[in-house]
Order: sequence, then structure tokens, then C-alpha cells
Amino acid sequence: MPTMIRPLASEDEPFLWEMLYHAVFVPAGDPPPPRDIICEPDIRRYVEGWGRRGDEGFIACGDGGPIGAAWLRLLTGDNRGYGYVDDSTPELAIALLPGYRRRGIGSQLLARLLESARSHCAGISLSVVSESPATRLYRRFGFEVVREDGSGLTMVRRWSKPE
Repeated sequence: MPTMIRPLASEDEPFLWEMLYHAVFVPAGDPPPPRDIICEPDIRRYVEGWGRRGDEGFIACGDGGPIGAAWLRLLTGDNRGYGYVDDSTPELAIALLPGYRRRGIGSQLLARLLESARSHCAGISLSVVSESPATRLYRRFGFEVVREDGSGLTMVRRWSKPE
């Protein structure tokens, strides 16, 4: 199936809400969380008001429309996210619709986002549950664990300087 990747736009915010729900890790065998979990303040900050200065990301589209997204957002002060490391490092969020996982689409999205981000920031961070299969993807792309909190990991991918 051909996949097109394009930059996210402000009109993609409704799809980002869907992706935010799919970004919530659910251990194998556990029921999915209620959909309103994305309304919790600690989670909604990753999408709410998408399109503000500094927001950046890409969306993957298949024949039937959007199938995944990877995006960055700088979350600071009282609005810090789970993967906060400092006030100049944006946080990554990434998700695919379940039927499109394990096909290399997440790798394509992440590669495109990293390529773009390294031109204007020294690094990006993320938060992931240690048992999530996504940790392998992040390690493959050069992310390193900088903090562990229970089963949660904060990982960072840094460049020596923006290129």
C-alpha cells in the first residue's frame, strides 16, 4: 500500500486527537482506556490548539486517508509533558491506526520528523512505557534513556548542534 507523508497543518487537529488516543499505551490483554482519557490535562496538552508557533509534524496517508502522525510540541512551565527535559527540547508524539502498525510507516514518519527537526533544535524528547514495543523503534533512531520513573522512560535524541 503506497503511503504519502506530508507536513501537518492546523486543519489536521481532529486527526491528531484520534492519534493521541492511539498513542496511549495499552498492555497486551488489557482493555483500551475510555476515549475521554485524551481530555485529561496531562494528555490533551499534546494536541490542544494545534498549529501554534513551534508545532511541527507529519501525517501519513494511505489510499483511504490519514493513517498515522508524528509530531513535536514544546511543552514548558506548568504545561510540561511527560517527556520534559528542558525548556528548549520539544516532545515527540507518534501513533498509527492499529491496522497499519509494524509495516515501517512509523519509521518513515519518525525519519522525516527527525530530518526536519535537526535543522532547528538540538534534540527532541519523549516519554514511553518501558514495555512498549515502540522503545525498540526509538533506540534504533538514536534515542537514549535519560530518566526512569517506575515503568516510564524519558528518552532523548540529541544532535551536537542544529544543522
